[in-house]
Amino acid sequence: MIYQHPLHYLLGVQGLSLLRAYGGEHDRAFAEQRVAEIRRLLDDPGLGDGVEAQAVDTVSGYRVWAETYDQPGNGLFAYEEPFVHEIVDRLEPGVAVDAACGTGRHTEYLAARGFRLTGVDSSPDMLARARVRVPQAEFRDGDLDALPLPDEHADLVICALALAHLPDLKPAFAELARVLKPGGHLIVTDIHHERVLLGSMPHVRTHDDEPRLIFSYQHRASDYLAAALPVGLEVRGCAEPIDGGTAGRRFPIEEWDTWPWSLVGQAPEAYHSASASSPVAILWHFQRSSTERSRSA
Repeated sequence: MIYQHPLHYLLGVQGLSLLRAYGGEHDRAFAEQRVAEIRRLLDDPGLGDGVEAQAVDTVSGYRVWAETYDQPGNGLFAYEEPFVHEIVDRLEPGVAVDAACGTGRHTEYLAARGFRLTGVDSSPDMLARARVRVPQAEFRDGDLDALPLPDEHADLVICALALAHLPDLKPAFAELARVLKPGGHLIVTDIHHERVLLGSMPHVRTHDDEPRLIFSYQHRASDYLAAALPVGLEVRGCAEPIDGGTAGRRFPIEEWDTWPWSLVGQAPEAYHSASASSPVAILWHFQRSSTERSRSA
């Protein structure tokens, strides 16, 4: 069970901003304002109660989230889609796999570019929407650590915004590399571990209105490399886009579904400081080595 309280989040944000001040990013007046704001928050009876939310697996979580996943509000799309499209547009159309395809966002783009496609996902609810969205593609039920595809099947594999849900990246990367042809390209996008630290984790509710969290792990760049390099994947590019931090408007704090972003307006200066240099996503372009020696190293 995961316990979340608005006061705890706001104090954490204040603490991060104070650490930045301690390191020289802000002056004394800023630091003293944060301490005064902490005292105000501690005395604020309006911050309400905490919420205990159970972590759920992706199949259960996406059963609910599938209904709203494509609606505006998923801010990561704006950062990762241009990265993906720029790489895809440079490639000759061939056989492509959209691993953890979700509702078919990238499948649709690849189809328009002339790729022959297979989408794979473990969520029946997401796959149902993808089949409607991209009827010309083939879709299969499967997990990232056991892709239902033959060896050296694809010229291009995309795995978008999914690996953060896995505790260990190595089995998934072994599978992603296995289904790639020698010389094939792999694009991986994911939420950045610093954004997870700032509270970005999908909130969903059951049909009985019970709070649930689709858990996200904090994988660092070294974790991706430790999983990718031993299976013959070579880095062709990496990006960590930053949004600069935004001060959100105030929402009723009782709305757990909108935490933590609805809490940002309670301490906008502290949040801006804490998030100003925090990357939103981590974006990778790999290519499978064309030599069997590197593949098995």
